[in-house]
Amino acid sequence: MSTSQFVLPDLLSMCPLEGFTNPHYERAAEESRAWINSYNVFTDRKRAFFVQGCNELLVSHTFPYAGYEEFRTCCDLVNLLFVIDEVSDDQSGKDARATGQVFLNALGDPEWNDNSLLSRITKDFRTRYFRLAGPKTSKRFLKHCEDYINAVSIEAELRERDEVLDLEPFTNLRRENSAIRLCFGLFEYALGIDLPQEVFEDQTFMDMYFAAVDMVAWSNDVYSYNMEQAKGHTGNNVVTVLMQWRNMTLQEASNHVGVHFQKLVDTYMSSKDKLPSWGAPVDADVARYVQAAGHWARGNLDWSFETQRYFGAEHMEVHATRIVRLHPRGGPETFDSESSESDDE
Repeated sequence: MSTSQFVLPDLLSMCPLEGFTNPHYERAAEESRAWINSYNVFTDRKRAFFVQGCNELLVSHTFPYAGYEEFRTCCDLVNLLFVIDEVSDDQSGKDARATGQVFLNALGDPEWNDNSLLSRITKDFRTRYFRLAGPKTSKRFLKHCEDYINAVSIEAELRERDEVLDLEPFTNLRRENSAIRLCFGLFEYALGIDLPQEVFEDQTFMDMYFAAVDMVAWSNDVYSYNMEQAKGHTGNNVVTVLMQWRNMTLQEASNHVGVHFQKLVDTYMSSKDKLPSWGAPVDADVARYVQAAGHWARGNLDWSFETQRYFGAEHMEVHATRIVRLHPRGGPETFDSESSESDDE
């Protein structure tokens, strides 16, 4: 195998879960995209990358069961997170933390407002979310938001120092700065349930939970590696961690992602079959939550090949061959220039 390319692990074949899409996708996607674009927060290049990513299509795959209002709110959150992520990617640790604090202040306090674009966008989302969210899940959701902002700030500080964490601390950070746990925090909102905290204190449940979280994180990292290395942003990626701390080649790291992903699938499948009983109606709600985690793990895989987010114009070819040709370093235009149109349908 040439050093200018590598082969992706066949994660789709390893995942036995079935993929679905949300019937409200087209209408809600158009509305959510128009909502975020109405704030004119993106430069032309960032807007093109935003459209290419088809965030709403990701939500369609990962929240296929959500009703229209709940689905629209989930789309809004993912688009809001895209704004935060794109802004913080270019910031120092101090500035990323300040940006994140605006988001947290606007989300946590209905009276707070600094009139910034981010605060106005966040307050729009807040109104939608809290209209339907239960008290226990909303409390957990706000904590996930705090953990996400803290992790994004740490990521920026590590980038400033050109520091790459070893695998265990990286895994803990990646679970948070990827916003996957924050998105998982929308399951109860989208399902219309409000689980007792004791469910999240059960070890078997959390084994299932983190297996699903890591399935998303590890697959995202191997899929996004080419895009990130072209931009020169490789430190926040498990492939880089494996190469630096485990002395693996790029291909060996990609292969290892596949081996670990299979273990995560096995853990998810076995844990969901060993969950304890909390009695009715909690058991039924837990079963729906577990299924929702599976939808996210599978939906993320399907979405990754349906858009140009990670593989540019070659995404269908990569889907068929799993061969990724490394792009030269040259910033985000390396990917943006390959196509001016989205695959959004």
